[in-house]
Amino acid sequence: MTTDLTQSRIALQDVMLTYAAAVDERDQPRYLACFEEDVEVVGFGNKTYRNRDQWVDYVWRALDKYSATQHMLGPTLATISGNRACTRTDVQALHFIAGKDTHFVLWATYKTDMQRRGDNWKISRHELIVTGTSSY
Repeated sequence: MTTDLTQSRIALQDVMLTYAAAVDERDQPRYLACFEEDVEVVGFGNKTYRNRDQWVDYVWRALDKYSATQHMLGPTLATISGNRACTRTDVQALHFIAGKDTHFVLWATYKTDMQRRGDNWKISRHELIVTGTSSY
């Protein structure tokens, strides 16, 4: 049981690390693979997204504003129950504004629910809770 729990915790953290790396590396197929098709995403503006393709389309359009990003994640805290998990991951994201000498920093927490599908975990609900922002 401990080995399965440990493997699940590592796999959940890997999903979040893949999420961040795929954004920073602009790897859309890899990012898309992190989510369930009917994912619900809240906290990124006023709109709630209830579809993976709509969400990923929104993210890729938003990334056009930045020449580069870097998402630094804290360790993922996970509560696992069978094939479901609730996670909490702190994030500090640096955004380089395209064509300007301006930077935008976000401090936030991701509250993310995941489901295990076979050997893989997928994000089923993803929420951004903003702690603060800064531009310089």
